[in-house]
Amino acid sequence: MALTAERPSAAPTVRTVRLVADSIAAVTAATPGLTYRVYATREGLVGGTTANGHVIVSRDHFVALPSARGLSPKNTGDYTVRVCTTTRSRCEYAPVWDIGPWNTRDDYWNPSSVRESWKDLPQGRPEAQAAYQSGYNGGRDQFGRVVGSPAGIDLADGTFWDGLLLTDNAWVDVAYLWTGTGTRGRIGNGPLNIRSGPSTSNPVVGLAATYANVPIECSVTGQSVSGPYRTTSQWNRLASGHFVSHAYVSSVTGTIAAC
Repeated sequence: MALTAERPSAAPTVRTVRLVADSIAAVTAATPGLTYRVYATREGLVGGTTANGHVIVSRDHFVALPSARGLSPKNTGDYTVRVCTTTRSRCEYAPVWDIGPWNTRDDYWNPSSVRESWKDLPQGRPEAQAAYQSGYNGGRDQFGRVVGSPAGIDLADGTFWDGLLLTDNAWVDVAYLWTGTGTRGRIGNGPLNIRSGPSTSNPVVGLAATYANVPIECSVTGQSVSGPYRTTSQWNRLASGHFVSHAYVSSVTGTIAAC
């Protein structure tokens, strides 16, 4: 505020100030939610049927968690994870379509107050890992089987080989995306390349599976792309260094802000 007067002898003063704010829609920053490092194994089982009724195909893209509390209905991504190598060189966003490995009532990502079983274990520690590494529950799973690996997630072949480029079972960092907040987008056509920048000339750093429900932090303008839903130069940033073309996003829940 600047006060001026026509005569040097004048002394302008401010008696009152009234501020009026316009109402705007609040934009909640997208967050990935709880993230834990767990051991991943390859599920395989091509031709078999998952817990939600999906028939597994060659190089499929989904994951399994050891609790029905994180299971998506068939052909949805209501429960989606982001699974990354420990170096974060590769990641895949994939829906949870099966239950396993080892246990079926171990929602280890939940706090003990709501965790269905093994409530005395730390949040984020799968029962199979505790059994394998520390002899928890006599080294056995809920069915009494001797646990042969610390696995807390199973990866379908496509997620394992193509998404993360794994050649053997490995520790991975898993974000349980439904525990996060903010804008989400549904990948309608995949597996979709995730690129390090907003252009098809940028390196591929992972994949987003069909039906994955991904966080969208913000959008930028990049290369124009023609996809199944639109032709657009909008690219959505899912995380630092993770961009996907909006041409392949079938729907959005929330508001996408500019980066």
